[in-house]
Amino acid sequence: MPKNKIQFQKGLSLPSFLQSYGTQEQCEKAIFSMRWPQGFVCPKCGCSTFYELTTRNIYQCSACKRQTSLISGTIFESTKLKLTTWLLAIYLLTQSKDGISSLNLSRTLGISANAALRMKHKLQHVMKLCDDSQALSNLVQIDDAYLGGKSQGGKRGRGAGGKTPFVAAIMTNEKGHPIFMRFSVVAGFHKKDISNWAKKHLCPGTSVVSDGLNCFPAVKDAGCSHHAIIKSSIKITERYSDFKWLDTMIGNVKNSIHGTYHAVSEKHVPRYLAEFCFRFNRRFELGKMIVQLAQAAVNTLPMPQRTLKLAEDWW
Repeated sequence: MPKNKIQFQKGLSLPSFLQSYGTQEQCEKAIFSMRWPQGFVCPKCGCSTFYELTTRNIYQCSACKRQTSLISGTIFESTKLKLTTWLLAIYLLTQSKDGISSLNLSRTLGISANAALRMKHKLQHVMKLCDDSQALSNLVQIDDAYLGGKSQGGKRGRGAGGKTPFVAAIMTNEKGHPIFMRFSVVAGFHKKDISNWAKKHLCPGTSVVSDGLNCFPAVKDAGCSHHAIIKSSIKITERYSDFKWLDTMIGNVKNSIHGTYHAVSEKHVPRYLAEFCFRFNRRFELGKMIVQLAQAAVNTLPMPQRTLKLAEDWW
């Protein structure tokens, strides 16, 4: 059997990464070009001429005298960590298929566990915003899924206590191969919940395929068509064929979360799901994923600790 070209691609090796982002000067230059690709622009007046205060690493506008640091107004704002540490964290987070725990991240980067957890949650927040900004279209398969709950005893399946419900969706191409994945936490599987989810995550005119759960026809509120395939009414081989990729990815994500993180706080489940979606949606070119996440981080507003520890928005 031939090797899967996507699965066995080389990606970006650690030595190659360090050649481009191994020093603070290289990282500052990279972040500068990501933030101001056409040259410095004052965030206050729009002037493009400036003075650089090298002793403080500050850019001062020559017109309005507004002083701006390289990381102000970005997700890196107020950090005490070097940009080399941030870029290396981005490398580790994007190049690992199953993710990396904050504890492992702290040991690898040589920073405290709390600092690594804050860094990871901020980057996960960036991933979620980046993916949520792009709605799914064409042909989309959706299903209900759950994360967590008691491993022994108690009720199983839908309605079991301690489980976090989320909508699992994939967009496929004309050959039926998955292109994009979107896992979104919802309050529950009611028509109103699915209607709200569809209005944000699906483009009008999208053809949606689901099982027979009676809440999924609510995607029509978003201008989408809906077709139900009742799983219990078809043969096992046909069922596997129709929802093969969706079932496979739900299983892969759950196994990775249990294997890498063991336990995830319920209020932060949306961030962890977004992390897996971000990597999957950009899996065709692993090396470029580093720049893509760094670029998104530069264009994401700061997230202070008081906001970071709150639950992530479901939608």
